[in-house]
Amino acid sequence: MTLEAPQMIKANVGRFDGDVLANGSYAYTTDRLSARTANARLSESIAQAYDFAGKTVLDIGCGDGAYTVEFPALGVREVVGIDPAAEAIAAATERAEAHGVAGIARFEVGNVYALDSWLAEGRFDCIVLRGVLHHLPDAARAIAGLASFKGTVLVVEPNGANPVLKLIERYSRYHIEHEERSFTPGLIRSWLRKAGYEIAQSRVVNLVPFFCPDWSVPLLQAAERPIERVPFLRDIACGQSVIVARKPAREPASA
Repeated sequence: MTLEAPQMIKANVGRFDGDVLANGSYAYTTDRLSARTANARLSESIAQAYDFAGKTVLDIGCGDGAYTVEFPALGVREVVGIDPAAEAIAAATERAEAHGVAGIARFEVGNVYALDSWLAEGRFDCIVLRGVLHHLPDAARAIAGLASFKGTVLVVEPNGANPVLKLIERYSRYHIEHEERSFTPGLIRSWLRKAGYEIAQSRVVNLVPFFCPDWSVPLLQAAERPIERVPFLRDIACGQSVIVARKPAREPASA
């Protein structure tokens, strides 16, 4: 049976709307030290992974817009954030206005499984999926749906090769209620290749969990960069993967 786009929206959309109504933001975009530190490392990695200057960006699964409003500082010409959670989109719009970037960053309710109107030829240079796939009912299908896009795709996801993360997903009430499940970087890369992309960059970063005690943050942050440089250790210790994929350049037609 082929699922229509509305059926592909998980119950967790209601959870995220509830988070925004109760707290004004998502749990992992609050001012908590661990969340702030982890997010800063991911934002730094995104800024280093792609030259956003003068580009147009589609931020899929933008949530409350906390990350989307960072793109104007990177020089984007325009960024459009879409998310199925209507309350989150309302909060994101208010956030853009509060940050003075409403002329560059705008937000719309949208579904990752129904992107035709956003994937019009040449409309966007880059698609960003930051922390989106692990919330979806069919992450592979979402990537397959990007096959017609000719630009760059940047994926940031929890590192499914991290054994501690897998235990948290199994036993954490928050992760269970929000239906989170992580994927290994290798699996995500395979989905991108099946959609016709070449992997331009793939790395794992960040040692600070979003919800760890504040006292542990300086210790983890001090060890973060050294561990990110150690093969195998980084693959199981770091919390997130950052993957950049591009469509292969077309070879010139023969005369």
